[in-house]
Amino acid sequence: MEAVQRRRVVVRGVVQGVGFRPYVYTRATGLGLAGHVTNTPEGVVAEVEGAPAAVSAFCERLAADAPPLAVVDAVDHCEVPVAGGAGFTIVASRSGGPARTLVSPDVATCADCLAELADPADRRHRHPFITCTHCGPRFTIVTGLPYDRVHTTMARFPLCPDCAREYADPADRRFHAQPVACPACGPRLRLLAGSPPREVAYADPVAGARRLLADGAILAVKGLGGYHLACDAGHAGAVAELRRRKARGDKPFALMARDLADIEHLVHLGPAERELLNGPVRPIVLLRRRPGAAAEELVADAVAPGGPDLGVMLPYTPVHHLLLGLPGDPPGPRLLVMTSGNLSGEPIVTDDTEALDRLARLADGWLTHDRPIHVPCDDSVVRVCDGEVLTLRRSRGYAPLPLDLPLPVPAALAAGGDLKNAFCLGEGRKAWLSAHIGDMDDLATQYAFERAEQQLESITGVRPGLLAADRHPGYRSGRLVRDRAAGRPVVGVQHHHAHLASAMAEHGLDGARRVIGVAFDGTGYGDDGAVWGGEVLLADYAGYTRFAHLAYVPLPGGDAAVHRPYRMALSHLRAAGLDWDPDLPCTEACPPDELRLLRRQLERELHCVPTSSMGRLFDAVSSLAGVCQHAGYEAQAAIELESAALAGSGTEADGGYAFALHLGGPRGESPVTADPAPVLAAVVADVRAGTTRALIAARFHAAVADLVCTQAVLARERHALDTVALTGGVFANTVLSSACARGLRERGFTVLRHHRVPPNDGGLALGQLMVAACAPHHPQQGEGHVPGGTRQSA
Repeated sequence: MEAVQRRRVVVRGVVQGVGFRPYVYTRATGLGLAGHVTNTPEGVVAEVEGAPAAVSAFCERLAADAPPLAVVDAVDHCEVPVAGGAGFTIVASRSGGPARTLVSPDVATCADCLAELADPADRRHRHPFITCTHCGPRFTIVTGLPYDRVHTTMARFPLCPDCAREYADPADRRFHAQPVACPACGPRLRLLAGSPPREVAYADPVAGARRLLADGAILAVKGLGGYHLACDAGHAGAVAELRRRKARGDKPFALMARDLADIEHLVHLGPAERELLNGPVRPIVLLRRRPGAAAEELVADAVAPGGPDLGVMLPYTPVHHLLLGLPGDPPGPRLLVMTSGNLSGEPIVTDDTEALDRLARLADGWLTHDRPIHVPCDDSVVRVCDGEVLTLRRSRGYAPLPLDLPLPVPAALAAGGDLKNAFCLGEGRKAWLSAHIGDMDDLATQYAFERAEQQLESITGVRPGLLAADRHPGYRSGRLVRDRAAGRPVVGVQHHHAHLASAMAEHGLDGARRVIGVAFDGTGYGDDGAVWGGEVLLADYAGYTRFAHLAYVPLPGGDAAVHRPYRMALSHLRAAGLDWDPDLPCTEACPPDELRLLRRQLERELHCVPTSSMGRLFDAVSSLAGVCQHAGYEAQAAIELESAALAGSGTEADGGYAFALHLGGPRGESPVTADPAPVLAAVVADVRAGTTRALIAARFHAAVADLVCTQAVLARERHALDTVALTGGVFANTVLSSACARGLRERGFTVLRHHRVPPNDGGLALGQLMVAACAPHHPQQGEGHVPGGTRQSA
């Protein structure tokens, strides 16, 4: 009698909602195996029985041949007693026990579904919610585990007989596709307009929406993770009105294009950019404009005034494809502005009733539907730097995929920062960064933080016993976790140490050896109460030394200096001993009354906290060169300075300016200080000589890159370290990042730059998690301990 073997197989990872059970079914039946497969909170569990060779073949390539959306972390199998029986079945999911499986991110509509969407003979022709196991909503509709329809917001839509048959057929690509639906049983689109909003009498709501957009209307469009505000990108009046209503300032809008042919004459598209735009994630990709490219009335000037990039994404839901038009549709807008459905600074709107209220002053109409959004999830934002992906906002399409950690951590929650907030849950060797939450100065954003944290706990099974937060005493994110600590220890983590730890963790460093960390940003609370932001730290996870920093200058008036870069320029000029001559652009930009008050404020040091911020130095040079005097959004002055540098890059830029270094005493008793006074003096001389803004910007970028390299060499000479991490929001600047990386590699350094985790405050929580986990002790709430301490020597 032929030997028979039975094995129990547990597959962990992103294996639910991605067609894994039908894949297991097909594999098992093809090998003539009996048994069953099911979803459980720990993953997909199968038992297979048959000839030992067939059982071994089943297990051997289970992960390697998995469906395209699956991410298999582990396959464990063990022999169990033979049970007998014939045939292989897919049995009902089991609930109960801790969640240990992973939920898939939302995925763009696949090619098969798009073909059906455009096929008049298909029963899902023009169905706005077409989906299958290879595409569609996942994370944003999940209400619990295991991932079954009853645990999603599709539970309210009973399947019609046709959909039920597909759903139950293992040979169908819609087998157990939880969002599956059709025009007979699925969600319904509605088009509303007017005040109060009323349903518009269009047989096809999308056709009505296209007509409104073509006429210059602003529409609130319900997407996967929230509402967008949409308008025709080529309609100058509509774009300007949207900017006014949203209180957007000059911050660029994102665009949605039907395909690459509509944008490739406007922007530079390399292989990496094309892959990102066409891939399953479909993030917003920041693309460099082509100099002098004619927009051909497709993109109004007000879409992205003053910036070097256009942020572009391709359609990722069936509604988007229908809005932009299928083949044969009447002409409509070829490019749409697609911006988050909110007022600037508020969280994205997801609730339908709330959308009619909060977006009433922003939208002329609403293209909405009755499938609830359980989890808010804004669009992700990426760019390509030196051929590699640089993530600037990690959200839709990436969340909630976990990151592998180089060290095991206890169950912990890290709160992140107050700008671009994203929190992080971690346990073992996994960390889950949340989707983008937003700026925490709005009460609605704080509520969104709490809801998102509870939801992420529910799908990861992490119950944090350790909490981490920024050391800034006024951060709302820190206050939130301290208020909810309930006796759990709270570790305070220095801002720039967290940035550096985030870069180290992303690159898999275990912290056994310190790195040279260059942390450049706008604001971070320093150990001495100053505003840090131009830091070179020698660090591991347990602690850090402040090796070098930018020289302190007064930050006059806090946020006032951030919004009015000329204030920062005047402060830097005064610190450098340079006169506020009336022919300088920053002096000319400052109203006379404000100039007198500012002079008195600096003389008396009133409301002038010292800062070492590199971000504020970029603001100062942007103003001094006449590039930007008023910042209507975060980092506007620096972004426009980068844009100018692109135009002025070339050999003339090299070696134009240089910082002065004060080496901190003969034995390095204090940190090295980088003094920008010579740079500012050179900029003033260039301004007076009539040097172009572009060349001034390029020379300044070259000077900063040279400073980074010089400081790294000095750190290597003193401490024998040869790995440099570049982190902080300033390194979203690809001109600077490329120049620094190139110069450091030429000098023999290993360079770490962010790719999957944002260099800005959106990646802060990952570093907080690692630092807190490696803290020598876990202080109780309110202790304000700095893990590993700080040593103010070089």
